[in-house]
Amino acid sequence: MTSTQRPGSTGAAVGRRTVRASIAAVAAFSAAFGLAACNRSSSSDTGGSSGGQKSVGVALITKDSTNPFFVAMQKGAKADASKNNVKLTVASGKQEGDDQGQITAIEDSIARGDKGILITPMSTGVNAAIKKARDAGLYVIALDTPPDPANTVDITFATDNREAGKLDGQWAAATMAGKPAVIALLDLFNDKIVSVDYNRDQGFLEGMGIDVKDPKKNGDEAKTGKYTGGKGGDYTIVCNEAGNGAEDGGRTAMEKCLAKNPKINLVYTINEPTAVGANAALKAAGKTATIVSVDGGCAGVAQVKSGVIGATAQQYPLKMATLGMEAIAQVARGGAKPTPDPGLDFKNTGVSLVTDKPVDGVKSIDVAKGTELCWGN
Repeated sequence: MTSTQRPGSTGAAVGRRTVRASIAAVAAFSAAFGLAACNRSSSSDTGGSSGGQKSVGVALITKDSTNPFFVAMQKGAKADASKNNVKLTVASGKQEGDDQGQITAIEDSIARGDKGILITPMSTGVNAAIKKARDAGLYVIALDTPPDPANTVDITFATDNREAGKLDGQWAAATMAGKPAVIALLDLFNDKIVSVDYNRDQGFLEGMGIDVKDPKKNGDEAKTGKYTGGKGGDYTIVCNEAGNGAEDGGRTAMEKCLAKNPKINLVYTINEPTAVGANAALKAAGKTATIVSVDGGCAGVAQVKSGVIGATAQQYPLKMATLGMEAIAQVARGGAKPTPDPGLDFKNTGVSLVTDKPVDGVKSIDVAKGTELCWGN
């Protein structure tokens, strides 16, 4: 996901393990997916000779180029480009929310004559530009953030963000063990509708066993009632505040929530930087709370190890980028188009709950395993 200031990695050893894990996952997926084998070359982002197959122009357009999640995505794609004889162009918005930056990058890709685009769409504001690209014959794959509606692009390669939220909610409900849950929901935006935002938020509530009204809208559920997850208990939703996916935004959002109710004991956050900011606000107020999050970057997994975050749902950006790029190259050369996984409208690249405090009935991996699979610097 999607979000500004995703956390980073922790060291070369972890990096080597991450690369090995990612390569193994990609290889297995690619074999099942039926992607054509290509000769390997040393060129990283311009595409070398690949068994005589023609070079394919692809644009990778992320939300920004500073967020460790998107940096990992860009690096993974660059490293894999020559293997598929792809001429890769990397572009991004200036920051989270920069629709126009992505629109310009899409228009540049069309003008270059690229065969496809990989994009982490900023919001519905870029939908018209994506349509323009598809009308021009480009094959467009969304990464990480499914567009709304899903058929805006040809296909999406992403984490099941609903499932990520549900894993957080199920773990939180079991951890509360029947105690009253006084909840702060720290979302991404309050002025944009983004699928990753409502899917994680609403998934968390569903995992808690709290009824959601419109599953694509944050904040319309009953503010008090019963949660049925775990042993069940009373809940109070204190706030839905937007932290814009950043640490400073998370701190400010948490301060606003604490001003409304200082008894908050459970905090859902859109991503790990938001969680770190929320923890800082809690600490400054002399409060503690159970915090859950999504991303699984190496810095975020370290926050789980330290106890700042109770559990985080880990996703795999390198897998999204490399598999998406391989798919575009295959389609451009006349191969089969990728199809969504059964029961979904996207290709699921996986999610795992990382925690050192496992609970019955919720599948998870420990911090040691999460560290092997994490990404970022």
